[in-house]
Amino acid sequence: MSFGDLVKDLRIGQKKTLRQFCLDHGHDPSNWSKLERDVTAPPRDEKTLERWGRQLGLKPGTPQWQEFMDLADMGRGEIPQYVLDDEELLKKLPAFFRAVRGAELSERELDELIRKVKEAHSPNERKGKVSG
Repeated sequence: MSFGDLVKDLRIGQKKTLRQFCLDHGHDPSNWSKLERDVTAPPRDEKTLERWGRQLGLKPGTPQWQEFMDLADMGRGEIPQYVLDDEELLKKLPAFFRAVRGAELSERELDELIRKVKEAHSPNERKGKVSG
């Protein structure tokens, strides 16, 4: 799933047309449509993403909030900050990239990488988390 797919699904889940959602929240329908179609990359500004997340009905700290933020990073072609901040996990990324390219990765290496990603992905670990 892409960032745009998630945004569109959340808007539709509110039973709002694109135009109605934009009217309610002060967005330009043309620009929002580009965002939903992944023509435009998600913004880097955390405050904007937080505001959009709330407008789309997400609650900070929930798994869906995390997915929204992670997909925004990936939509910009960036590695999430919590991964970059974890030196041990960062050391494992070359093994992950080898696996993605189809190179051999031992089961132990893959298990360790998955464990570290899950630990780093904990909502309490994400920098810039907002409560309320």
